[in-house]
Amino acid sequence: GVGLLIHIYSSLFMLDDKDYSRFFSYMNLFVSAMLVLVLADNLLLLFVGWEGVGLCSYLLVGFWHEDSANGAAARKAFIVTRVGDTAMAIGMFLLFAHLGTLDFAPMTAAAVSQWPEGSPTLTIACLLLLGGAVGKSAQLPLQTWLPDAMAGPTPVSALIHAATMVTAGVYLIARTHDLFLLSPFALNTVAVIGAATLLMAAFTAITQHDIKRILAYSTISQIGYMFLALGVGAWASSIFHLMTHAFFKALLFLAAGAVIYSLHHEHNIFKMGGLRKKLPVAFWSFLIGSAALAALPFTSGFYSKDAILLSAYENAWQGPLLWGIGLLGALLTSIYSFRLVFIVFFGEVKTEPSKPAGWLMAAPLLVLCLLALVGGFIVVPVMDVFPAATGPAHDGLIAIITPAVPIVGVVIAYLIFLSHSIDISPWTDSKIGKALNRFWFSHWAMDWLYDTFIVKPYAWMADVNRMDIVDWFYNFTADVVRFLHEQTTQSQTGQLRTYAGVMVLGLAAITAIAFFSGGGTAP
Repeated sequence: GVGLLIHIYSSLFMLDDKDYSRFFSYMNLFVSAMLVLVLADNLLLLFVGWEGVGLCSYLLVGFWHEDSANGAAARKAFIVTRVGDTAMAIGMFLLFAHLGTLDFAPMTAAAVSQWPEGSPTLTIACLLLLGGAVGKSAQLPLQTWLPDAMAGPTPVSALIHAATMVTAGVYLIARTHDLFLLSPFALNTVAVIGAATLLMAAFTAITQHDIKRILAYSTISQIGYMFLALGVGAWASSIFHLMTHAFFKALLFLAAGAVIYSLHHEHNIFKMGGLRKKLPVAFWSFLIGSAALAALPFTSGFYSKDAILLSAYENAWQGPLLWGIGLLGALLTSIYSFRLVFIVFFGEVKTEPSKPAGWLMAAPLLVLCLLALVGGFIVVPVMDVFPAATGPAHDGLIAIITPAVPIVGVVIAYLIFLSHSIDISPWTDSKIGKALNRFWFSHWAMDWLYDTFIVKPYAWMADVNRMDIVDWFYNFTADVVRFLHEQTTQSQTGQLRTYAGVMVLGLAAITAIAFFSGGGTAP
């Protein structure tokens, strides 16, 4: 359904592009691969679809490949996700070697009968599958590719990098949840990764200037909530949030695309402003999408995120801590969501829209607005597949605090970015504030860390190993012979007096050697 709406939207958004047909070829190929991934009844076929969506992501991120930056972003997305895919493939080999099958039902039955809870082999296999999920779903430590993937056309960001492909890792863990239930360590690792990612990405989103990068970091953060839900055993809540997130995040990306389309492809939110009346459809779409993203009451995001946070609190392993991290993430989410709304659609007009979005772009936005509002009432048919999360019951205060925090975040955003009642410039202009802003803006210096400790050392080793040891030996021998040749040829001057002098010196040297070695004494 969401894919159809994005295709309709794309028919106008990409209308003037010279590679219109190529774009839809890639999009349709992606949808086909995604269907293979979702409908597969075994890990091997799922992996075929998994690699298919990865290939399509590479093709679509680098769609405008004339710009070298887009090509670099596509390569980065492809290479980083390959790291996780390699781990996943090794995990599949390990499972097949021990269980003899990759079909989900027989594999689960064999694992339950063969491995006790906490088995080291099973834990390793689950962690390897988690590696694949982390790469595809842009979670720590393989999350750096997603913001750069915004180089692709906006409909690509809405379909692949918000609603479908990036949630494939969540689907993988949910599909193999019976294996993870047998490995508490792997399950706790999922929760820790989700909690850390949602918080890091939220802090980063609050400092960004690019409208699509803000939504990209928001996606990373929201998938972190899904991983947190998986880790605490709230399987149904995770899938529920996956569905509602597809509605409101596709809405936000398409609304952002409408703004970009109307503003000569401007992405900097600080060059926007006052668009509330000039782009009313985009404004209301953004407002509804941001409300759902912030999990304000009675939106679709409210029901799914509230269920995740309450399940986290009830979890027997570090429940209150995980709940607190999720709550802080919810506060930051509401702040950066409405920061975006207030800066882009309120205040003075800084860039005049050149052309409003046509009905082919407006109609999908209106449908997604409806889904973002009422999607929380949709009953997902797979809910009964998962076991219910268990844990101590939460008290009434927790049930009040959890939905109240996003409202507090909206109020804070209003006071800072719209009414300007709170002046944060003394903080942002201080040394600590500037340092934190740079640190968060760079996504906690993750790209720098990878470049310094992985990319550059690897490039150095590749350069050193460009010639193998045999070639190196022969080249070294040739260099030595060449050096000796150059030194010896310097004595061949072609002058007779030089040769005569050398002969005299040589004869004198031979005579001296013979004399001192005993050749000059009488017998």
